[in-house]
Amino acid sequence: MKKIWFALLAGLVVLMLAACGSSEEGQTASEGEGTEGTKTLSMGTSADFPPFESVDPSGEIIGFDIDLAKAIGEELGYEIEVKDMKFDGLIGALQSDRIDFVMSGMSATDERKENVDFSTEYHRSGEMFLSLQDAGIESIEDLDGKTLGVQLGTIQEQGARKLQEEYGFEIKPIDSSSIMVQELLSKRVDAIYIDKAVGAGYQAEQDLAGFDDPTTASPGMAAAFPKGSDLVEEFNAALATLEENGTLQELKEKWELEE
Repeated sequence: MKKIWFALLAGLVVLMLAACGSSEEGQTASEGEGTEGTKTLSMGTSADFPPFESVDPSGEIIGFDIDLAKAIGEELGYEIEVKDMKFDGLIGALQSDRIDFVMSGMSATDERKENVDFSTEYHRSGEMFLSLQDAGIESIEDLDGKTLGVQLGTIQEQGARKLQEEYGFEIKPIDSSSIMVQELLSKRVDAIYIDKAVGAGYQAEQDLAGFDDPTTASPGMAAAFPKGSDLVEEFNAALATLEENGTLQELKEKWELEE
């Protein structure tokens, strides 16, 4: 009789373990999926770059890149999960597979193309210099002997280092564009070098002096992906559709972007 009870008990334990195993497999299968089985893509961005990406008073990340990424996701059947991180850590996050793609006002430079793949360009701004109204900085020649703030890891940092020897200014790398503006207002830097679309917003908001960079034309902005990602072709097709149907232009007008 005891043998029968032990056999029944053993059978019950096996059934319970099997049920637990099925439950765990079901949870694993749903990872990376959004509502109703929609696949989710994680997007890296540095939310200190208005109007491309910034954090509103409610804590939500908003901006042109955010709206465009969501429009691409809708076109391709993906939900987009936005992850905020420092700009100079975005490519590393791609390479370590912590995110699926980057949209963060990132220019598709030759140096970056060595480490990541880019979509087709979706916007081109150019650069500008900003200073206080009474600083007497009206041209790039006036930067001689001055300290120039640039955002760490950006195309502006690269561009400033190319111009530094010819125009004789010091460079101060700074973590974010918002801190860079505060450094300017506090007179810890004499001028800052920044994307033109972003700089125009700060110029109006803080009543700053400014002029366009007359020396170079920067590469356009694009989405970045790990090397060999299948998402590149998908995003390129979606961007072409959004340009053809007018959505891309509508978003540029919404966020007051000019090329």
